[in-house]
Amino acid sequence: MAEKIFGIHAVQAVLSRSPERVKSLYVQNGRGDKRLQEVLGLAASASIGASQRPREELDKMVEGRHQGVIALVEPAPEYREKDLPDLVAAAGSAALILVLDGVTDPHNLGACLRSADAAGVTAVVAPRDNSVGLGATVFKVACGAADVVPFIQVTNLARSLQQMQQAGIWVVGMAGEADTSLYERDLRGPLAIVLGAEGAGMRRLTRENCDYLAKLPMAGTVSSLNVSVATGICLFEAVRQRQS
Repeated sequence: MAEKIFGIHAVQAVLSRSPERVKSLYVQNGRGDKRLQEVLGLAASASIGASQRPREELDKMVEGRHQGVIALVEPAPEYREKDLPDLVAAAGSAALILVLDGVTDPHNLGACLRSADAAGVTAVVAPRDNSVGLGATVFKVACGAADVVPFIQVTNLARSLQQMQQAGIWVVGMAGEADTSLYERDLRGPLAIVLGAEGAGMRRLTRENCDYLAKLPMAGTVSSLNVSVATGICLFEAVRQRQS
């Protein structure tokens, strides 16, 4: 079943990377701005026609800001739980896994995927239950990253962490009460960084299956960061250490 992707960046990304997936393209009547022209140029290069529609009709097609463009696309290739060992093996010592435990906001997941793509993450792993999956809002916020970063939902997250450890991956869980700062940990080599939902944090079994816990030092009055902000900080600290 076709999915709806909307917003300038998200539609540009799929037209650039996987134009064969685009089945229909709808653009707002009367819009001739440069950004939309770039979208139309990509579509023309791939021999994809665009259907002009009134803004009111586009508003009814999706929930959220479509920015005058909506694409109906074939779903991206789906990664399954059984694919994770192969992805880890292929990455070798450079493996960097992002694990999200209980993230239910599609905006947060989209932002996490965007950071994961920029940091060269091997895969993003999340439990199948009580977590958001890929959807139109995630694709829009991710600005194309949802099409290229392997996103894998697993049945049993604790078991998946154990399998990663057996494959030689160190698992670090982010927790505000940890004694050690993330900046004091060695993040080089095969690594999985686990972040929990805001407020609740990691679940007990997830925490128990981490090799160690770490925290981000907080100097202000707030007790925690938005999970997507924390994800970006953690991933790029790992990137910094690996490049030094």
